[in-house]
Amino acid sequence: MAADDLSLFGTDPWWLVLIKSVLIFVLLVLLTLFNIWFERRVVARMQHRIGPNVNGPFGLLQSLADGVKLALKEDIIPKAADKAVFLLAPVLSTVPAFLAFAVIPFGPEVDVPFTDRTTPLQLTDMPVAVLFILAVASIGIYGIVLGGWSSGSTYSQLGGLRSSAQMISYEVAMGLSLVAVFLYAGSMSTSEIVASQERLWFGLILIPSFVIYLIAMVGETNRAPFDLPEAEGELVGGFHTEYSSLKFALFFLAEYVNMVTVSALATTLFLGGWRAPWPLSLWDNANEGFWPVLWFIAKVMIFIFIFIWLRGTLPRLRYDQFMKFGWKRLIPVALVWIVAVATIRAISLEGGIDRSYLLAAIGVVAVLFLVLFFVGGGVEEDEEAGRERVGADGEAFDAFASGYPVPPMPGPAVQGRTSVTLREARQDIARPTDTREQP
Repeated sequence: MAADDLSLFGTDPWWLVLIKSVLIFVLLVLLTLFNIWFERRVVARMQHRIGPNVNGPFGLLQSLADGVKLALKEDIIPKAADKAVFLLAPVLSTVPAFLAFAVIPFGPEVDVPFTDRTTPLQLTDMPVAVLFILAVASIGIYGIVLGGWSSGSTYSQLGGLRSSAQMISYEVAMGLSLVAVFLYAGSMSTSEIVASQERLWFGLILIPSFVIYLIAMVGETNRAPFDLPEAEGELVGGFHTEYSSLKFALFFLAEYVNMVTVSALATTLFLGGWRAPWPLSLWDNANEGFWPVLWFIAKVMIFIFIFIWLRGTLPRLRYDQFMKFGWKRLIPVALVWIVAVATIRAISLEGGIDRSYLLAAIGVVAVLFLVLFFVGGGVEEDEEAGRERVGADGEAFDAFASGYPVPPMPGPAVQGRTSVTLREARQDIARPTDTREQP
């Protein structure tokens, strides 16, 4: 593994670092306002509606109006809330989302206008930049779980616990999907990974890693169809149920900035970063100056559209299905793919077995693995579904005898029976009783 060339970083004066930081912050805030409008317009188009079209040209100022409305709303703190943690939680969710962009490359080295200095279009870089992004993103989990716990509400706490379990689970799959990129790039530096994709993007040669990352980034950002921490029908509103005004706006901002963060990371690691796509790459000046910023933002917006597309088309998964898919599907597939990529890289670098035979063997193993992947799980589920639940007296037990959706509480069975149909249970509940016969 070659040493990372980071000589371009760490030499900027303080005023240039400050300008870069402000520009990144402004860009993320503007992208958030635009993405909210973009999402509402795209979903409206899918549902044959108009969407926001009143405030500003094409309704572009609608998000700004909603932000001002949130800022002017009454700020309510529940009496049962832990006030200090309640106020700190939104900040813990928002700040890490912005910090992750410190190591994202927006373009190559350019000339600073009105000066004689040159600087890379990146705030900073380090040999473990991708690990820095994963570490910073994991801090946002604390904001969500603390926000749910400090609200003093059972529903908010359940939403926070769901979210923390979900994000931790899918961070494992996301981290494993990046190992193959590190093996091919020979570096964890974001600028070096972009430089290593000069000839061929990793999204083309590492398709399984790319697909695993795409699935994991949706689960990591709590977006539909994986928006289980905010399942309105089950948890009222999730971890931010008790939040209002600017504190709710911070959670909202953190969600959309995290969408941009994971999209920018996917662009950097799999789609060549700021490099122009073909056939624009045939232009000599396509990867020079400030043009790469345009290519980078265009690639990020493609991923944002995928987020919106999924929200408008797919229904929400059940929580146990979602967690089982992460632990029993994504993570094993990622581990097998890492072993395959490591084997190919080791043999290719040392020169040994013919690569065509090796790829054929890996293909056969992959087919067998996919067969085992999709076959065999249904038998156990059928057996569990067909297995009759037995009560304490040995007779069949109906878990919904007292009515849907509340299962029976511990105690005597309905009307002296241990197993009744749902229709009979409803008739028993609806049948009037004579209060004079009761003691």
